[in-house]
Amino acid sequence: MKYGFLKVAAAVPVVKVADVDYNVGQVESLIAQAEGQGVEVMVFPELCLTGYSCQDLFHQQLLIDKAEEGLLKLLDFTRKLDVIAIVGLPVQIGSRLFNCAAVIQGGTLLGIVPKTFLPNYSEFYEKRWFASANELTAQDIYLAGSPVHVTPQPTIFTTCDGARFGIEICEDVWAPMPPSVTLALEGADVILNLSASDELIGKHQYLCQLLAQQSARTISGYVYAGCGFGESTQDVVYGGNAMIFENGRLLCEGERFSFQPQIKITQIDVERLRTERRLNSTFFVSKAGNIEWNVQCRPISPRDFELVRTFDPHPFIPAADEMQSTCDEILNIQVAGLAKRLYHIGLSKAIIGISGGLDSTLALLVTVKAFDKLGLDRRGIIGITMPGFGTTDRTHQNALKLMEQLGVTIREISIAKAVTQHFEDIGHDAKVHDATYENSQARERTQILMDVANKENAIVVGTGDLSELALGWATYNGDHMSMYGVNAGVPKTLVRHLVTYLAGELATEVLLDIVDTPISPELTPADEHGQIKQKTEDLVGPYELHDFFIYYFMRFGFRPSKIFLMARKAFSGSYDDEVIKHWLTVFCRRFFSQQFKRSCMPDGPKVGSVSLSPRGDWRMPSDASSALWVKDVERRQGLFE
Repeated sequence: MKYGFLKVAAAVPVVKVADVDYNVGQVESLIAQAEGQGVEVMVFPELCLTGYSCQDLFHQQLLIDKAEEGLLKLLDFTRKLDVIAIVGLPVQIGSRLFNCAAVIQGGTLLGIVPKTFLPNYSEFYEKRWFASANELTAQDIYLAGSPVHVTPQPTIFTTCDGARFGIEICEDVWAPMPPSVTLALEGADVILNLSASDELIGKHQYLCQLLAQQSARTISGYVYAGCGFGESTQDVVYGGNAMIFENGRLLCEGERFSFQPQIKITQIDVERLRTERRLNSTFFVSKAGNIEWNVQCRPISPRDFELVRTFDPHPFIPAADEMQSTCDEILNIQVAGLAKRLYHIGLSKAIIGISGGLDSTLALLVTVKAFDKLGLDRRGIIGITMPGFGTTDRTHQNALKLMEQLGVTIREISIAKAVTQHFEDIGHDAKVHDATYENSQARERTQILMDVANKENAIVVGTGDLSELALGWATYNGDHMSMYGVNAGVPKTLVRHLVTYLAGELATEVLLDIVDTPISPELTPADEHGQIKQKTEDLVGPYELHDFFIYYFMRFGFRPSKIFLMARKAFSGSYDDEVIKHWLTVFCRRFFSQQFKRSCMPDGPKVGSVSLSPRGDWRMPSDASSALWVKDVERRQGLFE
């Protein structure tokens, strides 16, 4: 379980009803494939050694004995293998027959788990052949020549690396109180389900929703393997579902109605799940049932780690089919937050500094929507453009065009004269383009906005975004400050998409040009061609990288070496290892050193799963050391092995 990833598989063999030898051969083939690909835990369908649809053949002692013999063959086959395999078979205990999952590894039978809930309605008649786990008393038995403990209570298995998994069988997950709830509350990270659910119109969609919800409710990984080709089609058809979920999200799925055996492999991020549980106060105060038995799996031989999971390089950006609804939702949150603030203080005017850049554009659009929502005159929005030493004609003209098209009040106040006087007052050489040169301009702009707000009885709407807050890319008591920061919960990559989305809604080309303009504070002079020379991403790094870092650092508390590993995968072909490492180091250092700016940031709405508000999601001392995190980035062995 290196970096917290557990490699799991859902396997669907082709079976022949009641032909145990054939079925065992199919299972062995898939186990060998999984072992070759470094799978740690894999699950097969319900009753896969005999076939699920044997019906009254389950009353035949020969079939029961042959299933046990098949399990013995599997134990011998896996003797030198590390993969943990969970297979389904009928098991006779005393005078009763149970539908069971057998957990095997390295030639050892680690445990068996009997099915609790037996469907006995519509096309199902399981109570005709099997007894429920609830009818069982805990006892030690011999199965396939091995001593094994069997219990009606849910059982947790622990791998040698500390990953914990539990098992439920088909109908168990359809019950009002599935065993997986107890298993998860007692520490199971992953649930594996051996299933034989048949296909009906609309049932597959419902099944996917059910599994996603159960995975989300238990904050667990959920690996589901259902019977497929080869089962009897006398009355029903089995589609061969292979699906793997992580906290409600489908990671991968197999091909339904395939006539070939298949195995779906991915990695479940156990560390991420455990972080989610720690953060969820409702989860850890819930009461679990009794866990009677906890099985420790044997150590495995050393193996190289390979990350097979894929990662969206832009985790804050919604999928294409969700773009419209997500953008609308975010904008509604921003608008509602600002509208409430205006309504509460009884003001009908707002001041915004408009630079012609992305952030101020989004803030202006949100303010316009808030005014429209409140029935206020847009002329109460005073957009102020404040050209300085680095302002280019492109951004200046875009700012003016945008304000004109939106029908807000336009003011232009140059900061050049005031800042030049300030330089003289403090004895700064205007030819030295250092932090004093830049921050003096930012603070002058903020002073203008605040003073105009006083004069007009208005509030200053802040424009800074989540990414800038994380990096501290704001002048303290300059653009860092406002009376309400509408963009505080929106990362830079998402700001760009929101403005692009609104460009389509408002049908204005100026927004598209703003989207295409390089991100810059424009605090140093333009080049000889009048183009932007000071580009933010040249100074602090690409925002798409930083937003990736922010998401996994803030949302899940991942260590930098793990984030690096994931970033290598997500940005393969775009950034090499040294570039990612460099900007990850910059991120760690800046995130810690700039906390003092976040400790006194203005009010603003939270719009997603990540927030840096000191009053809500993120409380951190401003003098915390970044040493551990920076050192973790530098740890070459951890980064590249």
